[in-house]
Amino acid sequence: MEFINRKEELDFLNKRWQEKGAQLIPIYGKRRVGKTELTLQFIKDKPHIYFLSESVPKELQLRKFAEVAGGFFNDKFITQGGFRDWVQALEYLSKKKEKMVIIIDEFPYLVEGDPATPSLFQKGWDLYLKDSPLFIILLGSSIGMMERTTLFYRAPLYGRRTGQIRLQPFSFKQLKEAFEAFPFEERLTIYSIVGGMPPYINLFRRQKRNIWEVVKDQILTKGSLLYEEVEFLLREELKEPRNYFAILIALSLTKTKLSEILNETGFDKGTVSRYLSILQDLQIVTKEVPVTEKVPQKSRKGLYRIEDNFFNFWFRFIFRNRDLLEEGKKKEVLKMVKRGIGEILSRNYEKISLETLKEAVSKRKLPIYFTRYGRWWEKGEEIDIVAVNQEQNKILFGEVKWSNRPVGTNIYKDLKQKAQKVISKRRPKKKYFCLFSKTGFTQAMLDIAKEEGVFLFEKDSLIV
Repeated sequence: MEFINRKEELDFLNKRWQEKGAQLIPIYGKRRVGKTELTLQFIKDKPHIYFLSESVPKELQLRKFAEVAGGFFNDKFITQGGFRDWVQALEYLSKKKEKMVIIIDEFPYLVEGDPATPSLFQKGWDLYLKDSPLFIILLGSSIGMMERTTLFYRAPLYGRRTGQIRLQPFSFKQLKEAFEAFPFEERLTIYSIVGGMPPYINLFRRQKRNIWEVVKDQILTKGSLLYEEVEFLLREELKEPRNYFAILIALSLTKTKLSEILNETGFDKGTVSRYLSILQDLQIVTKEVPVTEKVPQKSRKGLYRIEDNFFNFWFRFIFRNRDLLEEGKKKEVLKMVKRGIGEILSRNYEKISLETLKEAVSKRKLPIYFTRYGRWWEKGEEIDIVAVNQEQNKILFGEVKWSNRPVGTNIYKDLKQKAQKVISKRRPKKKYFCLFSKTGFTQAMLDIAKEEGVFLFEKDSLIV
């Protein structure tokens, strides 16, 4: 797989490598997000042992680790004898007194094989590793287990780690580097289909064909790489994937309210709430509340949506058209994709616009600062972007338009009218407005923007 730059994460790891003393760094995140590839890039010029855990009994894990370690040190005795437990394995490594990287990939598999593993690593660290020159990296795709065993206050390895990386999918902004030669709309289309997962993105980078040919051959074709990808990932993570499927299908049909999901699935409230919570932990689903809510955790206005772009695309177009695809009718399904992609692009352009606004504020392209960002809705009305500075009592309202027509003054007037409902309740000292447009703005809107200080963004760039 072609490596897409993870400069910030590599810089972090390399700085820690330059420091004296032992390092224990958990790196965790969703499957396919690029954890292994990141560490392989990091160890290219460093002595290292790479060990991939598997879902097998602990005795086999220890035997396999002994073979890997013995092979590295050319130690036939340990290769044949093996280790009694992980404390002994870590003691063996510490006695080598050699500065090197030890990578244990899929650490949660070790925990599944023996729940005492985190405590054994804690003991091994305290007795042997903390004063050694070893650089230990624990990789894991099970986010919850990695947090419970290495990060949380009661975790066995809490207080031992010297850093951590929660690796996230690439943002749309980060995709610019991978697709510099692609027009904005093509980049957004790729992002809307596969999100920011490196192996999925690379399918489009390697293919010198149009986007739709890649979709047809790599996603819609039976037996292709991504045809059953979502099913595989859910079965890896979940004990009852069928029930989660029902919820994800409902969300892909834009059933976003809890009541709508209940009606669509037929499950009781407790079941749906529990499954949604797990899907949120896996970063597949997100819950959103109006940004103006005083206590978001207690808000009854929450809406759910599929956060993972590829999951959303897969459930909307693959799962629902499986009968056609099994018959090889991928051209028919591709037509459905092309007809329905506009709605998905529009929604993702809203997400990207919020990301663009945050970046503009952080880089001081706008003379303002906000503490909270999100959307607002109430009684059938919605504002795409609302940003709030609670301390200074300032607020910004934004409208996002994915249209082939330039945005005119009517959109701005509508936004100001909707904003009054929020303004009348909050009474901010200062209010701002911004507009995002795929196709630019009319001259009249450009003139008003200069007169009234409206921030205008075309695609993902600030122009006024």
